[in-house]
Amino acid sequence: MNPLVLFHLAALLLLGLGLYGITRRRSLVGMLIAVELMLNGAGLALVASARLTPAADELGQLGALLVMGLAAAEATLVLAIILVVAKRWGTSDSATISSLRG
Repeated sequence: MNPLVLFHLAALLLLGLGLYGITRRRSLVGMLIAVELMLNGAGLALVASARLTPAADELGQLGALLVMGLAAAEATLVLAIILVVAKRWGTSDSATISSLRG
């Protein structure tokens, strides 16, 4: 099997695990980790595609750096939101927070 296909299957597995984690986790921190898994899968696919095709390697590296920067910014914002939610409602459980609306 082609190595590019194997890398893309691994990236697809990370995407699937992230989607499963978002739908099954009740904690906001668990959901954040699942989103990070999905972003890691995107970075893996970018680097593997740039490395194993005639495209320039620098493009894949720049794409991976962009994904890493996006993940860092997203993690910072979400953790700040989680801290505010936990301070206000005393929990970071998504089901409890959504039932407190009103």
